[in-house]
Amino acid sequence: MTAYNGILVVDKPAGWTSHDVVKKAKNLLGGCKVGHTGTLDPSATGVLILLVGEATKQAKRFENDTKSYLAEVTFGFATDTYDSTGTVTETGDPSTVSISELKRTVEGLRGDSLQSPPPYSAVKVSGTRLYKLARKGEMREAHPRKITIDSIEADFSSFPIVRLDISCSKGTYIRSIAHDLGRKAGCPAHLSALRRTRAGEYTISDAVDFVSAAQTADGTRLAHHIRQLPGTE
Repeated sequence: MTAYNGILVVDKPAGWTSHDVVKKAKNLLGGCKVGHTGTLDPSATGVLILLVGEATKQAKRFENDTKSYLAEVTFGFATDTYDSTGTVTETGDPSTVSISELKRTVEGLRGDSLQSPPPYSAVKVSGTRLYKLARKGEMREAHPRKITIDSIEADFSSFPIVRLDISCSKGTYIRSIAHDLGRKAGCPAHLSALRRTRAGEYTISDAVDFVSAAQTADGTRLAHHIRQLPGTE
């Protein structure tokens, strides 16, 4: 068995969990160790960093990496998951939203703040992940967490769809940003699309399309994109 070691930056497809990608990569690479450095929701696409072989021991190097996203927020209804995969919990009329006030709200998101994680998330409360409690009908709240939004730009030209370009700290839930924008605007909203464009120093231009690279049964196409992790020479 070939011993693969290094970093593999992939473009995660929609509909796959981050664990699905790790499992598939592990199988294609002959069962070697594979881990990821930051979960993406199943419906999201974009940069997912995989560490392969001995490089998995370097995961802590990526813990505090900032992330960048292109997000689409749709006003008119909210869901229990805060994104398009959930059950509608509330509806509203987008025509009542003041775009000028919404712009000020978006601009006010820059900097440090406290954010409450979505009820469907991997955050633990009393040792149990929120999404497991939510699936049993137990909607619990986790303590708000400090996040930092380094930059955020919004395109309102297609309202009731608002497109956001966000760079933020680890642990930031874009779903919560979408939900909170709706709440503050007086019209429920949800995250309708999400693409991660950067994780730390790696951008979408560094990423290989995972579905295409995973098509060969022996994993050679995927292995070709494994690069040496800087600092481990």
